[in-house]
Amino acid sequence: MPAAPLTLALLAATGCESTREAGPQPVPGPSGAVARVCDEPAAGPVKAPAGAVTVSPAVAGDLAAKTRSSPPRTTFWLAPGRHTLTRDRYAQVVPKEGNRYLGAPGAVLDGGEINQYAFGGPARDVTIRHLTVEHFVAPHNEGVVNHDSADGWVIEHSTIQHNSGAGLMAGDRQQVRATCLRGNGQYGMNAYKAGGGISGLVVEGNEIVGNNADDWERRRPGCGCSGGVKFWAVDGADVRGNRVHDNRGPGLWADTNNNDFRIEDNVLEANDGAALIYETSYNAVIRRNMIRRNNWVEGRRHAERGDSFPFATVYVSESGGEPRVRARTDHIEIHHNVLENNWSGITLWENADRFCNSPANTSSGACTLLVRDVDRCVQPGIATAPLRSDCRWKTQRVDIHHNRFVLDTSVVDCSVSCGRMALLANYGTYPDWSPYQGERVAEAITLEQGNRWRDNVYVGPWTFVAHDASRTLDVGQWRGGPYRQDVGSVFRPRGGGPA
Repeated sequence: MPAAPLTLALLAATGCESTREAGPQPVPGPSGAVARVCDEPAAGPVKAPAGAVTVSPAVAGDLAAKTRSSPPRTTFWLAPGRHTLTRDRYAQVVPKEGNRYLGAPGAVLDGGEINQYAFGGPARDVTIRHLTVEHFVAPHNEGVVNHDSADGWVIEHSTIQHNSGAGLMAGDRQQVRATCLRGNGQYGMNAYKAGGGISGLVVEGNEIVGNNADDWERRRPGCGCSGGVKFWAVDGADVRGNRVHDNRGPGLWADTNNNDFRIEDNVLEANDGAALIYETSYNAVIRRNMIRRNNWVEGRRHAERGDSFPFATVYVSESGGEPRVRARTDHIEIHHNVLENNWSGITLWENADRFCNSPANTSSGACTLLVRDVDRCVQPGIATAPLRSDCRWKTQRVDIHHNRFVLDTSVVDCSVSCGRMALLANYGTYPDWSPYQGERVAEAITLEQGNRWRDNVYVGPWTFVAHDASRTLDVGQWRGGPYRQDVGSVFRPRGGGPA
């Protein structure tokens, strides 16, 4: 894909085969340049800026030692070459507030498969630019750069690659721009802060590729601990203009009490799993993204096992719009995206057995943002208002419109289960004190919680799942009562390749 603005016009049609322009308006793709920073990194300063401390690659541990001996807000210039720390697994650079680290062309900080962390500590407002950080061995769920999730860090024009764990952690107001997060063992970035959440995160213009190289879902089945970027309890994030591709597992995964996300103008491409998972979270705008060739590995694997669940490329799980949680929107709005030749499309899902204090809640110990005291979500209170509503994450107020969904089964190499949209829940059974047993949640997500598709364009042989995984619908059933989805949408079932 060229690194230039993309404009992808939709063919609007009045019926299955008509080409006369009508119906939904054209859909633009990403409006900015597509990040290709791994192969074309911006060069750093060729000589030390005035007043900067020069760091020599010939002296092991020189960067850490000069950081210790210099005052806050010092600028360090790493000369060309391979910089190392001392041969102690816990040796690391501990910045002071306001420090700046600038790499010359060819400057690399190498952990030598010995050091666990590159940059850590609590200092605020640290800047790292034009530096390659590689071969560190952070433990599972920990990170190499900003290991302690300090606030206000800026990471720009850098390459963080081939490390164990996460290449990068995140703190409040962190900005990650024009950076290559490549081939890290678990995540490119783990946006997680122990003991609290993160606010004001910016992830812009990065290339996020080949992460989860250690295949953690195979090592720990069901861990939910892999992908390009994982977000945990982030309140306010702008994720824009990134190229997220070829990651093992999902590309972007927002998991547990995230809120107020804008995910826009990205290219999400060829990730083994979903391009995007938005799980047990709130209020987001997902727009103008090019989403193509995702979920081929994981979607096919589940289908070959006979699993009927509609594993999708955009997976909204127990997440929705909530006006009581302050954000820039009170919906999840998915619009003006192009989804092309992925394994299935968008699934809206709600697990009837997952709620605060349920053993089926995989976000152990967490509760919704509407109930601060998880101990309140027990019988008898949970059986009545307001706790009956507030103790569960809801897939509600999701508006999916003006998108283009293209499926050519000859490209995806599939014949069944790869062209589905879904709106469903399971039959509630667990635990025995749950007030959500039976079909109550399936009825609510399908008919009562304001979830809707409208004004989209479909090219190819799409089918639809509603209420539960056993209920597969054709276009007419999906658009008819009681579901009445995709009002104003147009369908070209033979336009995407052989059915």
